[in-house]
Amino acid sequence: MRRVPAPPLPVPLPRSGRRARWVTTVLAVLALLAGTALTVSGTAAAAPRAWTPKPAPMTTPWTGQVPVDHPLPEYPRPQLTRPDWANLNGIWDFTVTSADAGRPASFTEQIRVPFVAESALSGIQRRITQNDKLWYKRTFTVPSNWNGRRVQLNFGASDWRTTVWVNDRQAGAAHSGGFDSFSYDITDLLNGGTNTIVVSVWDPTQTGSQAVGKQRLNEVTPHPGGGIFYTAASGIWQTVWLEPTAAAHITRLDMVPDLGNNRLKVTVRGAGTNGHQVRLTVSGGGTTVGTATGPVGVEFTVAVPNPRRWTPDDPFLYDVKAELLSGGTAVDSVGSYTGMRSIGLARVDGLLRPVLNGEFVFQTGTLDQGYWPDGIYTAPTDAALRYDLQKHKDLGFNMVRKHIKVEPQRWFYWADRLGLLVWQDMPSMERTPDAAARTQWEAEYDRVIDQHRSSPSLVMWVNQNEGWGQYDQARIADEVKAYDPSRLVDNMSGVNCCGAVDGGNGDVVDHHVYVGPGTTVPSATRAAVLGEFGGLGFKVAGHEWYPGGGFSYEDQPDLAHLNNRFVGLLDGIREVRMPRGLSASVYTEITDVENEANGLLTYDRQVVKVDEARVRSANRALIDASRSPAAPVTLPAGQYKSLRVTTPGHTDRSVRHQDGAVFTAVVDGGSDTLLKNDATWKIVPGLADSGCYSFESRNYPGEYLRHRAYRVYKEGGSGYLFRADATFCPVRGANGGVRLSAYNFPEQYLRHYDAELWLATPGGTHAWDHPTLFTEDTTWAVEAPWAP
Repeated sequence: MRRVPAPPLPVPLPRSGRRARWVTTVLAVLALLAGTALTVSGTAAAAPRAWTPKPAPMTTPWTGQVPVDHPLPEYPRPQLTRPDWANLNGIWDFTVTSADAGRPASFTEQIRVPFVAESALSGIQRRITQNDKLWYKRTFTVPSNWNGRRVQLNFGASDWRTTVWVNDRQAGAAHSGGFDSFSYDITDLLNGGTNTIVVSVWDPTQTGSQAVGKQRLNEVTPHPGGGIFYTAASGIWQTVWLEPTAAAHITRLDMVPDLGNNRLKVTVRGAGTNGHQVRLTVSGGGTTVGTATGPVGVEFTVAVPNPRRWTPDDPFLYDVKAELLSGGTAVDSVGSYTGMRSIGLARVDGLLRPVLNGEFVFQTGTLDQGYWPDGIYTAPTDAALRYDLQKHKDLGFNMVRKHIKVEPQRWFYWADRLGLLVWQDMPSMERTPDAAARTQWEAEYDRVIDQHRSSPSLVMWVNQNEGWGQYDQARIADEVKAYDPSRLVDNMSGVNCCGAVDGGNGDVVDHHVYVGPGTTVPSATRAAVLGEFGGLGFKVAGHEWYPGGGFSYEDQPDLAHLNNRFVGLLDGIREVRMPRGLSASVYTEITDVENEANGLLTYDRQVVKVDEARVRSANRALIDASRSPAAPVTLPAGQYKSLRVTTPGHTDRSVRHQDGAVFTAVVDGGSDTLLKNDATWKIVPGLADSGCYSFESRNYPGEYLRHRAYRVYKEGGSGYLFRADATFCPVRGANGGVRLSAYNFPEQYLRHYDAELWLATPGGTHAWDHPTLFTEDTTWAVEAPWAP
């Protein structure tokens, strides 16, 4: 367990600078790569500075580093940058009315945008319900050097129904959606002087029928219970900002790498662009590698010769510049970036696998809920937003599943830059939706896809989870695949769980198994993935959201057990499940979340619970093994053999049955016939999986080695459970020996302990799980039979 040092404190601003400021980027791409935006002086009026934050229930290393007037000052849209922009984050006037009320006459409070009203960092920190409406207000002036250009008002995200007025006139239609960005052209609403923005937001959370994810109407301060659901996040929760544009301007870049043809496929979307062309330039390391001109709204291609392929080990990003041309003159220009990579399915050694750039690479990641004890839905700083992704890299993971939440575009930028494969969930609904809710959910999903479709890190869309709000699974999977054919699609994560209905299509079959890793196998049309497993819990005193209230899927008594158990799970996947077709696994989870205590880090990000070097090594071994798989371990099926102990000092003992149970006993040439028969086993194809093996008694045909409640017996039986319990999968042991993993519990191995045979778990808490001589006790020599 390692405590995370706090990052260096920021340089304090002079008192005269403690106001919300106009922000502009100079050389926007370079500024983005540095993770910051450059600023210039300007004016922006807001409420008087009487605001203070509320005490957070847990403080992260960044809680105290959030500026009052200009939180999250970084450029918010890294894949479509312009040099001029103005950040409206900071202190806004605020009030709450009843849900059906009109605009209030006064705003009696202040809130720090973009932190939700339930959070400590907002300064409000109280429960918001479906009976409430949130109101925000601030003023601003437009810089004089923006004259002659259109002014766009942008919201990164606001949950849920958001209505905007500028100078008492509504800006477009109300926006419904909690996870997609939206914008208004407010040019015609400006007055040339001081302008006033008013925003109202109504959020029904789980009482509504919209996408809600894990938000629930709970108390905002720590309390017992809550389970796998967490505090709601109502209102504005991502950056609000202004930018000037030409009347004809670019609104989106859709970029799809085409590695097979050494090119980038591009569709440039725009507004007011009739008759315009687009020139797109791709550069690497400051050198132009390709340029092409094409029409707006129609796909064209740019040559990228000998592309440097984006991978988690080498997340190389090309710079992109798009210029909107009118008669050969550039009237708008935006910066962006892309990564050249492909993702798809292919047969690898006869098994269907996801392939990155044509190569199978096992995807090992964690479930990332994206919650913060101080900001709830919003990370306190950009450094904090990056931190969780960096810890994935530090721990050796190459993938992250963003679980039923969609993060700001800067999160995707960091995943792109750091090199993490992303599975992106569409946030689920609370209940089976009616027709209107389905229309809303699908439209929001399309917008989410549009806004993140150019991110190279994003490799799979996860449509639904464990049956929550499920409907039309097959149709939605087909439509998502058609809408974005460049990525994999998971029709349902956890098809084996909780009443979920598998659509039967998509690119993967996805099981949830706690603790796991279970026995998921590919089909003829879908690769096998483990969408959730693990959930090992350990509560760190002084770092609990509600002390004593945490839960997990399997509590660990100490850190030694946690590390041994977790690494044992990864080793079980590498040794047993991956060779039999598993292609990806998602561990629950990267951090504790409120009363969930099964994170690799504490909820406050102050403590890393696990041994980083050891976990990194286990993940690296898993990834390396997928690239260079060892020859499978085989046993001589149809032959009689003995299983001899290899533990030093006990090598004269063999596996034998006696009175239905199984032990080890000293067997030699002088042993009686009964003992020799009892110590002889016929190796046959596995009763549950012919790729593994079962061990049939020599003198009791039809009875097999079978584990039951950890102990191992000689028994006969029928049914799937018996067949699974009587099937063992061989993995390579030390000095030419073989380890036998339980088919249905791949992380558990056949072990002798006090002359008895048990299923032992690395990091387990039973006496027979003791770590001393664990590997030796679970390694067997398969030798000539004692009874022919």
